Amino acid sequence: MQKNYEYDAVVVGSGPNGLACAIQLQRSGLSVLLIEGSEQIGGGMRSKEFFPGYLSDVCSAIHPMAAGSPFFSQLPLTDYGLEYINPPVLAAHPFDNGTSASLKSSLYETANGLGIDKGDYLDLMQPIVENWPKLAEDILGPFKIPKELIASLQFGLSAMKSAKWLSNRFKTEEAKALFAGMAAHSFLPLDQLSTAAVGLVLMANGHLKGWPLPKGGSQAIANALLSYFESLGGKVQMGWMVRSYGEIPPAKAVIFDTGPKQLIEIAGDHLPSIYKKRLQKFRYGPGVFKIDWALSEPVPFTASDCRKAGTVHLGGTFNEIAATEKATFNGKIAENPFVLLAQQSLFDADRVPKGKQVLWGYCHVPNGSTVDMTNAVEQQIERFAPGFRDTIIDRHIINTAQFEAYNPNYIGGDINGGVLDLAQLYSRPILSVSPYRTPANGIYICSASTPPGGGVHGMCGFHAANAVLKDIK
Repeated sequence: MQKNYEYDAVVVGSGPNGLACAIQLQRSGLSVLLIEGSEQIGGGMRSKEFFPGYLSDVCSAIHPMAAGSPFFSQLPLTDYGLEYINPPVLAAHPFDNGTSASLKSSLYETANGLGIDKGDYLDLMQPIVENWPKLAEDILGPFKIPKELIASLQFGLSAMKSAKWLSNRFKTEEAKALFAGMAAHSFLPLDQLSTAAVGLVLMANGHLKGWPLPKGGSQAIANALLSYFESLGGKVQMGWMVRSYGEIPPAKAVIFDTGPKQLIEIAGDHLPSIYKKRLQKFRYGPGVFKIDWALSEPVPFTASDCRKAGTVHLGGTFNEIAATEKATFNGKIAENPFVLLAQQSLFDADRVPKGKQVLWGYCHVPNGSTVDMTNAVEQQIERFAPGFRDTIIDRHIINTAQFEAYNPNYIGGDINGGVLDLAQLYSRPILSVSPYRTPANGIYICSASTPPGGGVHGMCGFHAANAVLKDIK
């Protein structure tokens, strides 16, 4: 007897992957309901005023992966209000002597700034930049034989190395440290295999699409995605925190933009015990300690490029960053943490009162740590911007426990959706030919805990939707 379904598909969670999944299914002719537990859509793309009149981003702030996403690039998001702003310096990395190394949109301008490492940088990055548009969809997805086999193998020869090994091709500390800051977005010790991949992908996307900030906050990406989804006929219900599978309206497919832990909590009764045991072995990585500041003026960086950069990486030399990231991964508090800053209001003045600034930043901490890192983070900023503390009007902090309370997917403050090391790069949440399918008929997962992992790119949701479409059609 045929079941009566209210929808073809229900997507639980409206982060970038939930929205991407819902859009791909809806535009393929299915009827889709999107459910969000919060009253505000977006997951990691939400924006908020922590201080009246100062708009900041709760989690993600700068979006090279969103701008370069093979799926988002297919969508008419500019028609729904999305506007990107690219700073003149995409990312700057200052040093104690007052100089800095910088990532700029131009491949050659970036290389020229690296002195004697110009040729090595071009030799490394130029082939990746040229090939990335045809490699991106395969690389940012489940493991499979790629369409562009030779180009993919060439990329893999560099990407699968450790950031430490790959940095040895550079002679100057400037080039080494610039790459360390990029690779440290992996949340892994920089001597681990595959950490080079994160740095290479972020730099290549910078040269192709920039490291932009969305005008009006990261929420603008979520709002544009939702508006497009609704224009296709999709339905959304916010403020509904799904606690059990029985609450969900009958559908041919239910896709969870949640981590493995939440999948078990909601749908565990429908999943085989062996599968649940495998999900329970999923490993989470370091968390983040985040601070938003209201400032009286721009951060007084000594290095001029830092005053023109959307993103600033603070941590000093390659060896300094490698040491702090290894300590953090091993459960220790770093006294001089690697700090990531975003200076959105320098380029989007409508976010703040006239003449003021808002600064966004975080450092990595051991998973679940609630140690107050405010002083350590601000000391690191003062190191490269003397007088910074004098500009602070107010600050708002979020530790790992508060991040998890805000978004249950952020287990222990892990905003990356789980460790992204070689052992869990493609086997997310388990090793499977199709990691988005569960053994239970009609139940899928599309979160950052599936390939290709964390970041605002929607590719986990896109690939999960395609798995659903194969099964349904």
